Amino acid sequence: MRLAFFDLDRTLLSVNSGTLWVRRELALGNISKRQAMRAMWWLARYQLGFASGEAMVAEAVTHITGTSAKALQARTDVFYETEVRGTFRPGALEVVEHHRRAGDRLVMLTSSSHLLAERAATELRFDAVRSNRLHVGPDGVHTGLIDGRVCFGEGKLAHARAEAEAIGASVEESAFYTDSFADLPVMEVVRTPVAVNPDPRLRRHAARRGWAIVDWGEPIARVA
Repeated sequence: MRLAFFDLDRTLLSVNSGTLWVRRELALGNISKRQAMRAMWWLARYQLGFASGEAMVAEAVTHITGTSAKALQARTDVFYETEVRGTFRPGALEVVEHHRRAGDRLVMLTSSSHLLAERAATELRFDAVRSNRLHVGPDGVHTGLIDGRVCFGEGKLAHARAEAEAIGASVEESAFYTDSFADLPVMEVVRTPVAVNPDPRLRRHAARRGWAIVDWGEPIARVA
């Protein structure tokens, strides 16, 4: 079986869900203005290449320490329905269906939390999700830690390999779609690396390597 890996933010989606989440949490009073500014600062540093993704993820999860898992899931569900669900790129939906018809295993490979990633994966009928799984203590409260290896950079490659090994497939024979230069470790390994509406660094690198560079367009309205 061939694997088709898809990044979520700014690949399947036209937006960065992390940015939207911070803005929503601030508006709802779940985080302070200072926390929101710090989160945006980390996002900006990462996007400019001045901070590691691992550090950014670690910073992000500190804000949910002590939050009830059920409460955070409920907030994520509303967030998905109101701000994320309508942002899928039309080209993404077409390519997902192409791989489904080909009998490929669809895997979401993202640095987003499993709470959001699994909502999107369920809607798109993906076969599996590899993402950052937020650790919950025995009291049902988030600890501010990630279960297992952070799904970012080399960590994403480790997650991709784990998925392949679990079903007896090969990462080297897979396809991977992403917008981000940070996903280079996976892009360099798969047979079919595709840069989707890529950031400037990935666009330059993809052009040098002769990889496909595609535009999946802007969002279309989803029908409930």
